[in-house]
Parts: sequence; C-alpha cells; structure tokens
Amino acid sequence: MKEQEYIYGLHAVEEAIEAGRDIDKILIKKDLQSDAATAVLEKAQQAGIPLQRVPVQKLDGITRRNHQGVVALLSAVTYYRLDNLVPQLFENGENPFIVVLDGVTDVRNFGAIARTCECAGVSAIVIPERGSVSVNADAVKTSSGALNVLPVCREKSLTDALRYLAQCGFTTIATSDRNSEPYTEQDFTSPVAIVFGAEGSGVSPAVAAHCDRHVAIPQFGQINSLNVSVAAGIVIYEVVRQRLAQGQQVN
Repeated sequence: MKEQEYIYGLHAVEEAIEAGRDIDKILIKKDLQSDAATAVLEKAQQAGIPLQRVPVQKLDGITRRNHQGVVALLSAVTYYRLDNLVPQLFENGENPFIVVLDGVTDVRNFGAIARTCECAGVSAIVIPERGSVSVNADAVKTSSGALNVLPVCREKSLTDALRYLAQCGFTTIATSDRNSEPYTEQDFTSPVAIVFGAEGSGVSPAVAAHCDRHVAIPQFGQINSLNVSVAAGIVIYEVVRQRLAQGQQVN
C-alpha cells in the first residue's frame, strides 16, 4: 500500500479525524487500550468512521514504522451526505436516480457498477459504513475514473437511508430472483432508488423489507445466477430506456 493511502500513529490519526479527512476505516490493534486510543475511538465513532480490531501483523503489513497500534486507511474519494445531496438534486431540477449497494464487497464488481452508473447518468451510489467495499485507489482504477466524478454516499444504516429516500418521494426497489415482477414491468420514470445485493445472498431481508417494490431479471439457463455488475447494468439501462422513451432528459 502506498504511503499516501494511509495515516499511522495515534496523534496523526486523531488529527486527521478532527481535520475532517475522508477516512475509509480505521484499523486498531486488538489489545490496544490506553487513554489516547480511547480518544481516537470516540472521535472516530462520532465522525461515523468504521472501526476494525485487527492483529498487529495486519498493521505491520501496511507499515513497518511506529504505527502505535492504529492505522487510518484514507478514502480515494470525498463522501457525500445523502441528506445534503438529495435536496440539491431536486433544486437542480433533476429526476434523481440512485443506486444502493447492499453487501457488495468485491472491488471489481463495485468498480464496474460505478462505471455503468456514471455512463448512465445515475445521480449517486449509496453504500453502508460496514460490510461494504472500500472506495480505495483500486476501486477508482477499476471504475476507469468514474468514482472521481460520481457522488458516493456512505450511510450508517441502509434502512434509514431508504426510509429517508421514500420520504423524499423516491420509489425504492429491491432486485431479487424470486417472488418478484419482471424488471421491465416496473415504472422507472419518477425518482427511484434501486438496491442491488451481494452475489449469492442478494439484498438482505432487512433492507428488502424497506423497499416499495421487488423486481427480477428473468433467467432461463441452468446456472440461474447473474454477476451483480451485469445485473446492475441491465436494470440501470432499463431506467435509461424508459426515461428516454418518455422524452425525459437523462441526468
């Protein structure tokens, strides 16, 4: 890992949090207990930065310098706040289209989805603080730079985020492979937020329960499983097709 991608040391990490640096997550040695460590933990929690307890070998693998048991991994992008972004989208006269990723952890899938989103005029991607891919330099590279221009919102709770979007007039839609209507039968011409889940497990039940509708891509082969980035591309461009057919301007 390149040195510009992380900050190490208790004081340096605390200063980075106070300065509002975009931190993807903070790694802390499993048995680290001190007043200074507690101060870093509390400030990270207040700032909504994910924390992960790890063996010291993990930290040593990132840097051999005196990390004092704490390393902050810097985000390659500046995260947006959903409750700040959505009002701005409406003020700009947009018909917002937001993609929500639930449990997508593979950098290549995330980068491919982000690339498709940017090409299709998606307004933003929403990811959870925990159980999600890191928006690091590899993700930006895999997205062909799309993540440099596409807003990414990192939210503490996807269910709260979906509840907020519904209150703002969005139709919230979960993609599924069962008990769902075909995606082509859903109207995507109004403000919409579409949730894509991890391969294998799909959209989690808790998140799916907060969605207005469930849609599926018909499948006829024996494998009966699409790569999540491919599935996202199919549904995202159905949104584009419908909006263009209605004479709407794609964002």
